[in-house]
Formats: sequence, C-alpha cells, structure tokens
Amino acid sequence: MKPIKVGLLGIGTVGSGTFNVLKRNQLEITRRAGRSIEIAMVADLNVERARELTNGECEVVNDANLVVTNPDIDIVIELIGGYGIAKDLVMKAIANGKHVVTANKALLATHGNEIFKAAEEKGVMVAFEAAVAGGIPIIKALREGLTANRIQWIAGIINGTTNFILSEMRDKGLDFATVLKQAQELGYAEADPTFDIEGVDAAHKATIMASIAYGIPMQFDKAHVEGITKLQASDIRYAEELGYRIKLLGISKRTEDGIELRVHPTLIPEKRLIANVEGAMNAVLVHGDAVGATLYYGKGAGSEPTASAVIADLVDITRLATADPEHRVPYLAFQSNSLSDLPVLPMAEIVTSYYLRMHVADKPGVLADVTRILADLTISIDAMLQKEPAEGETQTDIIILTHQTKEKNIVAAIEKIEKLDSVFGEVTKLRLEELS
Repeated sequence: MKPIKVGLLGIGTVGSGTFNVLKRNQLEITRRAGRSIEIAMVADLNVERARELTNGECEVVNDANLVVTNPDIDIVIELIGGYGIAKDLVMKAIANGKHVVTANKALLATHGNEIFKAAEEKGVMVAFEAAVAGGIPIIKALREGLTANRIQWIAGIINGTTNFILSEMRDKGLDFATVLKQAQELGYAEADPTFDIEGVDAAHKATIMASIAYGIPMQFDKAHVEGITKLQASDIRYAEELGYRIKLLGISKRTEDGIELRVHPTLIPEKRLIANVEGAMNAVLVHGDAVGATLYYGKGAGSEPTASAVIADLVDITRLATADPEHRVPYLAFQSNSLSDLPVLPMAEIVTSYYLRMHVADKPGVLADVTRILADLTISIDAMLQKEPAEGETQTDIIILTHQTKEKNIVAAIEKIEKLDSVFGEVTKLRLEELS
C-alpha cells in the first residue's frame, strides 16, 4: 500500500519535533497505522533552516499554498498558529480535499464551527489532539474514551506558563512581576506573555474541551476570561494557611440552566491531586456520571510531547482515510446534527464558593458589619482568618471563605462592603472549587 503523503506547514518547535519523532519511530508508527506516513513537503519562510532540519529528505518551499493545493498531499499539518493566514490555509486545504491536523487552539476556539462545517461538506477529517494540553491525550479521552458518560464538569491546569509562575510564587514567596521575568529568562514565558498570563490561551483550550464534553458549538466569545496578573503573594500565602492552593483553572460545568465556561485563578483544597501539579506541567480533571473523576497529567507543551499528539492524529486519519465519512468519529464527539443549544451562562449566574480578602480597621464591630452584609444577601461563611496587625499598625487583613452562592450575590456584597468606613481599598475576590 502506498504511503500517506503529509505536508507540514511550519517547522518550528513542534514541526521539527513532529519530523524527528515520525522519522525515529517510523517502523512502530507504520505497524500501528497499517501503512507508512511520510512528510513529503514542508513550507516555511526560512527555507534554509527547514532544509537543514529535514536533511534534504523532502521538498521544502516558502509558499504554503503550494502544499495545500498539491494533489499528491493527503494530509496537511498546520503549525503556523494565529487566526489569519492559518485559517486561510486550513480552509484551502479542506477545499482541496485534504485532511487537516492542527495544534492551533486559537483558530479552533474562534473559527472551529466554520472549519468543521466545511470539512464535513467535503468529507475530510480535522484532527486537533495537540491543540489542548500538549502530549496529554485529553481530546481522545473526551471524544472516545468517555463516550458512555454524561460529562458533568471539567477543571484543568492547561497553561504551563501560568502554572510555573504560581508554583514559584508559592514556593519562594515572590511577587508576580519578579517570577514573570524569571519565566521569560527560562523560556517558559514569551516576550509578550499576554495570552498566557491573561488567561486567553487557557480559555481557548477550555472552549474546545467544553464543546466536546457537552456537544455544543464552539463559543469562545462567551467564556469568562481572567488571568493571574492581579494575584498577590499574600493571597497565595493566606490560601495555604486555610488549606488551599491557587491555580489558574479552565472550568466548564453542566447545570440545569446551561453551561458554565470560565478561566480564572481558583482555590483548590491542597489534598486534591490536581492542586499538587507544579511547574510547567498540565493536568485535566474530568468528572463523568458513570466513571466518576478521572485525571490526565503530563507535559502540556514542548517539541516532542506536542509532536506525540500530532502524530497520533496522523495515525488516526491514516486508519480511517478509506472509511465512509459517516463512520468516523465526529469532530466534537456528537453528531453534527445533534449538537445541543444549551446556553453558556453569563458569569453573574454561575454558582461557586469564594475567597474574600479585605483590609480593615482593627477595631470592634468591623467583622459584624461585614457578616451582616453577607447574611442579607444569603451568603454563609465557611471559614475565616483574621490576621494580627503588625506592631504599631491600626489596620489588618480579614479573609473569609464562603459557601456556594451566585456570582451576582457576591458582587453585590463586595460593593456594599467596600462602602464601609472601616474597609480600605478594594476587596479581593477569588473563586473556590472543591472538585469533589
């Protein structure tokens, strides 16, 4: 049987890893796929570097259009990234009857509905295991391994940069800006880390997972996105005193009213396995009604871990290339004509517990005023920590953990608390998930 011919768009970190792993494990991969898979063309603006990386073993061009229109190419791997040219090339590849493998979470989260529709009409596959959590096979788990389950919720540490920063802040007591600079020097953070530290990257991934878990269209524009830039070292310390760790989580939940889809710093009980995921590692916790909680852990980025996911997609497509389209695994796990119209809930309607930190006057009656406001809005207190003021100081911190309540209730309470004469500055609000 003739080999599957692959065209690679972009031979940077992941592209070079894909080329190397595919070559190194060629025999093993062929035995699994049933036929050999060969990268026949590479498109990259730096042609000289691309030729060095491929050792002259395939055709190298500087125009990706030559790859996506080449009739001899069966599968196109898109590793360019971004929303612009990458989308144009993916759509052109589909129009030319090519199957597509991509690691581009931003593209799928924002334009996935359009891409999947075009692919379905053309009868080709779009595979994207590498788009979420690098080498962790979470897409396959959600789409195939847990197919018997009604997924109830997902919580994931799905951005290594922010997890590294939070781990360092906790371990060394450093502030955010200092650790960010260290992360950039070590190569964990980009020169412009905005997508990572503001939670956008994690929200792209959470959007993709939510669509597969609940059978809803991609709706990135409705996700609540909150990063870690405002997180204080004191909050990490106080959380630990109360038995919690703070992680940037991508969370989705199925409720009677709709789907929660949110990314934000979150307190997790330190006894949970996911709370102990440190450094640049990723982990995703999925709860299904039949299987209960399942945890997926591993490297969420890097050349060969991500290449592992890319090549797994190549093998899947190779196995199914001759199958009737209706017999293939649907892009979003559910048949396209059976997607749900469950709404993504506005943040005001989500229900969770909260961590509140307020800087107050050290005098009698302050706590009574605060608890009265919370009680008026039917918010009950789970735990409280009142710090002793430093010597000679007349102000101190009060930390309150609440039981579950709606976001709009906690927002209303904070607005009233901040108006008290005995409360100074803004109240810090963080969300808390038990993940039990």
